[in-house]
Amino acid sequence: MPRRISAGIDNIDPYAGLFGGKRLGLITAPTGLGADFRSTIDILHDKFHLAALFSPEHGVRGDLAAGALVDTYVDEATGVPVYSLYRKDSKRLTPEMLDAVDMVVYDIQDVGTRYYTFIYTMLYAMEDCAAAGKPFVVLDRPNPLDGVTVEGNVLKEGYTSFVGNYPLAMRYGLTAGEVATMANAETGLGAELYVVPCDGWERDMRFSAGSGVWIAPSMGIPRFETALLYPGTCLFEGTNLSEGRGTTAPFEIIGAPFVDAERLASEMNAKKLPGAHFRPVYFKPTFSKHEGELCRGVYVHVLDEAALRPVELGVTLLFAVKELLPEKFAFLPPVRENGRPFIDLLCGDSALREFDGDTRDLLDGFAEESRVFAERKKAFHLY
Repeated sequence: MPRRISAGIDNIDPYAGLFGGKRLGLITAPTGLGADFRSTIDILHDKFHLAALFSPEHGVRGDLAAGALVDTYVDEATGVPVYSLYRKDSKRLTPEMLDAVDMVVYDIQDVGTRYYTFIYTMLYAMEDCAAAGKPFVVLDRPNPLDGVTVEGNVLKEGYTSFVGNYPLAMRYGLTAGEVATMANAETGLGAELYVVPCDGWERDMRFSAGSGVWIAPSMGIPRFETALLYPGTCLFEGTNLSEGRGTTAPFEIIGAPFVDAERLASEMNAKKLPGAHFRPVYFKPTFSKHEGELCRGVYVHVLDEAALRPVELGVTLLFAVKELLPEKFAFLPPVRENGRPFIDLLCGDSALREFDGDTRDLLDGFAEESRVFAERKKAFHLY
């Protein structure tokens, strides 16, 4: 029988002395829910003094598309003002925002992958709170991919961005509270950090081991299988292939009009990558890359979530397409003039774009970086 796991928000009563009498500012999203499916917004509003909401990408209620800028507004359900942490010019808490609160609380479900931007919303906010002398609280949640498995390389200096702003492995095997603890210690930030832990979660547990209901952390991660593949297939965001946005299976479907679906599926299945099967697929994205065009590619099916190694899968698939279609495959140019190509920001260095050799050698290098990171992170385990 699946094990019942409670999130930090379900365990706040013993911390009433920490929250009581303070004006709370909350950073949250639709995944900020208690065990009874009540929003963390409503729980904190009922129990304490919720003075402000701070909105990351997608909005606190999840009503904004990926990349859509957020304006200041009032939350209709509570009457609490909502301030944007996803503005054109900044993703930071301003002095004016911090003046409105005595403490900032963070509660968003992470997906354990370095490119997933909510984790940097958290770290930016912790830095801003440290500078302002305000306490910062993480209401922790389990890592759905488990807290043991580490994959991929580690972000290098000079490659920081909003899809990678701290030297984490691609799949880092930490909870959000542990990432905050690690960053606070390693950078010497000195933030007054508190983590309200989740309960019932053990490091080797993936989401499927619990009895919870999957709530999409964002519109691009609709299912747990999506989250499992995301550490690898998100790399296609830096290429001219569709990563499945605009379909019902983002990050599970990869393709483009110029791909031979049958051949790519055959090539990938012949590699016998653990835990996955590649099925030829045809699709028309309703938005994003190749909108309205017939695309051909592969649907990646997860057969064994424990055996699956999504980073190896994503890198292998990327180089397979590159080798099959050298004249049509391309990495996307930088978004900003004189900026780095997006694939470099996702990868955390230029390895994927510049590598020209046996893919196994590249993956072996990634594995060594993963091994070192896995040792480094142990000092910050809370579970």
